[in-house]
Parts: sequence; structure tokens; C-alpha cells
Amino acid sequence: MPGVMRAGDRMGEGDTFLVEDILPSDLAEVAFAKLREEVAWNTMYHRGGEVPRLVAVEGEVDPDGSFPIYRHPADSTPPLLPFSPTVSLIRQHVEKVLKQPVNHVLIQHYRTGADYISEHSDKTVDVVRGSSIVNVSIGAQRVMFVRTKKDALSAGGAGRTTQRVPLPHNSMFVMGLTTNARWMHSIHTDKRPPTMKTAAERACGGERISLTFRLIGTFLTRGEERIWGQGAKAKDKAHARPVVNGGPEARRLISAFGSENHESDFDWEQGYGQGFDVLHFTKHGQESTVSD
Repeated sequence: MPGVMRAGDRMGEGDTFLVEDILPSDLAEVAFAKLREEVAWNTMYHRGGEVPRLVAVEGEVDPDGSFPIYRHPADSTPPLLPFSPTVSLIRQHVEKVLKQPVNHVLIQHYRTGADYISEHSDKTVDVVRGSSIVNVSIGAQRVMFVRTKKDALSAGGAGRTTQRVPLPHNSMFVMGLTTNARWMHSIHTDKRPPTMKTAAERACGGERISLTFRLIGTFLTRGEERIWGQGAKAKDKAHARPVVNGGPEARRLISAFGSENHESDFDWEQGYGQGFDVLHFTKHGQESTVSD
């Protein structure tokens, strides 16, 4: 069995760690129920099938209606809504402990142990370089598997390194971008009967809500008509360009996503530096890139 990692242990490339009791007790006690009620949950589809968890996207919306965009392959994606009240409170505590702003959150509801997320690396075309990615866990404890990418085999020949990180209620998993570049992460299914699970794993009826906060540097205008920022061709709002749907540029972005997902030495400048104005992978906008 891979090693179990706890708060205080060196994880990934050393830029990744776990913080427990991130929220004060009065908020931690009500957070799960409030998130279930307040968040606009959606069913999402990828590769023609239903994603095995409910999802929602929230973020910082400017007075003119512009908002951050996090692009990742998916057949469909929920609309970004302004931060809901409880998410706003959690965000404040994340920023205080992390000492870094966050302006975007992907919220996922793992309804039972059958819900999961496949092994992947986060796509960083839109994630501000040098920032950290944060996952706050509310509800039942699940295990994050963190594993070196397959191409690491050719370098060491000793097999992939795996770390198991239990994520208890009211914890914050902080992942640095160096770990994201060289490791993949996932939440496996856990179909054990309740009698075989700990009290932490049975909390909230076995349901877990995760909030993945990011600092995003790419933005869309109201109506999703124009794009600018780190991951776009235009780097400032004054020169925002029309979004692109489908075509050669979409294929290049998909290719770059694949490279980042599998290459431990992925060259960000070569893969993403030129910028992409892609919003949807198809010309009809049926396959969105804004998801996780």
C-alpha cells in the first residue's frame, strides 16, 4: 500500500501540504448543510457520459460583468455564478491562511462512495503562474491519491511513486504548481459498506463537498464575447479579442492539454505561451473548455 500522508508531511515536490481545521468551528459545523442548499448544483457531461459527481462554478464577477475563466476539456459546463454566501466565507479563510488571493472555485459534490474523479493534472493555461491550487474538504473524509506521471518511469525505472492523503472534514489540501506538473491526482471510488468505514468517513451520510479554489489570470467579458489575460493572446482588457470556437486553434489547445497531462517536463511557454482565444472546442459551442 502507498504511504499515508498527514498534515506536516512533505507531499509531492515539497510545495504541497495539508492544513486541518481551516474554518472556525461555528462555520465548519454548518458549512455542509449551507453549501448543499446555496450552491446551484449541475450535472456535467464529458466524453458522452455523465460526470460521477455534481458540480458548480463560482467566481469573482466584476461590476462590468467580466469574470475569470478556467479552461479544461468537457462536453458541457455550468455557468459561472458570483460567490455564494458560504463559499465567500470559506474563501476569506483560504486567502488568510494561504496568503494568496483566489478568484475562482470549482465546487463538487461527491454524493456517495461511488462518485469519484479520474487521475489528472490540472490544466494551467489560465492559472496564475507561481500560485497554488487549493482544495477544501467539507463532509465525509475521502482519500486523495497523488501519483507521479507515467513518463517518470523512464528516468528512474522504479515505478510510479504514490502518496495517499486522507482529506478530513474542514481540511485544506494545498498543491503547488511544481507538484501539479510532475504528479497526477485523483479520488477513487470507495464502495465499502458503512460498517467498514470510520466515523470520519461516515460523516454527513458519507457525502463530501470539495471546493477547488484557484487564482485565475484569464477573463471573459459579459456575454462571453471577448477574452484577455494570461492564457489569451491579448494580455490586457483594453485589447480583448473575440473568442474562438473550434478550428485549428481549438485543436492546438486540446493537444497542449494532453501534453500537460502526461509530460513531467511540460514546457509552459512552448505549450501555452502564445495564448489561446478558444472558449468552445466546436464551432457550435457544444463542447466547452471551462471545467475540471
